[in-house]
Amino acid sequence: MNTSKWIYLLLFLFFFCASHAQTRFYAGDDSHIRYVGRIDYSQPHQPRLWLPGSYFYFHTKDDQVQLIVEDEQLYGQHQNYIEIAIDDTHLQRIHLTKKIDTILIHLPANHTSSVHRVLVCKDTESGNGYVACRGIICQTLLSPEPLPARKIECFGNSITCGFGADTSQIACGKGAWYDQHNAYMSYGAVAARLLHAQWHLSAVSGIGLIHSCCQMQITMPQVYDKINMREDSLQWNFADYQPDVVTICLGQNDGIQDSAAFCSAYVQFIHTLRKVYPKAYFICLNSPMADERLNTVLKKYIQSVCAAIQKEGDARISYFFFTRRYYHGCGEHPDVQEQQEMGRLLAAYIRTRMHW
Repeated sequence: MNTSKWIYLLLFLFFFCASHAQTRFYAGDDSHIRYVGRIDYSQPHQPRLWLPGSYFYFHTKDDQVQLIVEDEQLYGQHQNYIEIAIDDTHLQRIHLTKKIDTILIHLPANHTSSVHRVLVCKDTESGNGYVACRGIICQTLLSPEPLPARKIECFGNSITCGFGADTSQIACGKGAWYDQHNAYMSYGAVAARLLHAQWHLSAVSGIGLIHSCCQMQITMPQVYDKINMREDSLQWNFADYQPDVVTICLGQNDGIQDSAAFCSAYVQFIHTLRKVYPKAYFICLNSPMADERLNTVLKKYIQSVCAAIQKEGDARISYFFFTRRYYHGCGEHPDVQEQQEMGRLLAAYIRTRMHW
């Protein structure tokens, strides 16, 4: 064999071996994978994500990885969606259609860095069952960057969940009630990313402060301390996440209630949260999708609640009111663009209060 043929053979073997480099399996609880949210660690090696916006991320130099996720398939249905964000820019929303899904993630060429950050977010809520990370198959996972020091938690209803926001795959009125969920693009998650903060979305569609819609038997003060809020199950340990900022967006599902009953319950809920979050700054929000009649009432209620708390000597509370109605998504909920605008406005307000 002449020299040129040897060279071609060596080049072929080099590229063949490079393209078939040894991969390894990283279990879901591997230290190279970082989790944020009210995560359920009760199952060995496969952390479960229940609430909307719960997420995990990892770093790699590989050009592709395989993500293995389990979908609870609540009631035998394919209800969960996840969002995959690569380097915070390349987004892919995926409907899980198997009990165990293996998702091949191709990582784009990055001209500024050889390291990619892959973030996987649960777009749907606890009422759609859990999503569990069973593991990742790739050549190498790198040590993850530290979590941001800033922390935000958002209590709320369907608006906070990102319900009805994303019609990019299924139009309003088509599919099931969860098909337009996008928690990753909800206002709380958007605001947190703008502020370089972690986020928790502690929210359930339809829930209220003293009255929930749709014959729901729970209210937020009953389930605020759970991992699976919809089923009022799996106790959460508040010591695991102490937010700097807590937002509360409730009242849409309550409707117009007796002012004394609503305000008294709201004040009591603030007291309850203050016990578990002694240093947090609370921001009470009006309902971004409420009509003028409801919003007028809610603003009065919220102003009086904040005044009552401040009169007690707790100065770490204020309110922020959206100045227009956001209702162009499904069921008159905010759509993705409106959620982004709401997130930008909320982030700007938080900056002024927290000096971030």
